[in-house]
Amino acid sequence: MFLPMEFSQELSEIRTIITLTPREAPDRVVELLHDRFPHYDWVGIYWVERRDLVLGPWKGPEATEHTRIPIGKGVCGAAAASGRTEVVPDVSKDPRYLACFASTKSEIVVPIRAGTRVIGEIDIDGKELNAFGPSDRAFLETVAALLATLWPVVPETPTVAHPAGQPAPAGNSS
Repeated sequence: MFLPMEFSQELSEIRTIITLTPREAPDRVVELLHDRFPHYDWVGIYWVERRDLVLGPWKGPEATEHTRIPIGKGVCGAAAASGRTEVVPDVSKDPRYLACFASTKSEIVVPIRAGTRVIGEIDIDGKELNAFGPSDRAFLETVAALLATLWPVVPETPTVAHPAGQPAPAGNSS
């Protein structure tokens, strides 16, 4: 898979983050993605917990109400069910889209796979139509593969959403 040079510095930084600080890596990767790429308006990682996707670290203008999504529901659930990246150029034309923010015009969801098992996914919203091209897809699929190397060190899945850089709540409240 060919990745443009524009992503080489970020991939190098992500590899270093994963190697040196594996427990903090998901938070730090979310923060890096959001801060380095202006068209990545909202960035989050969902982890698979039984038959649901549970929101982990995120960074964006505001929290999403979708902190737990059944696998198979919405664009995120479809990506988890199929194990394939979903790119939605115009969310208003995709009936699977679970509306979060009025500003969202496009979305990309990239599964994080440990072998054949989907263990999580990267979810990114964009404020522009067609915000995510083939180079974003290739880059984010590489990032997802790097995050998969953390398994089983993480996730320690929080049950309450928390922004990147903030500590996850301890324990599960089930």
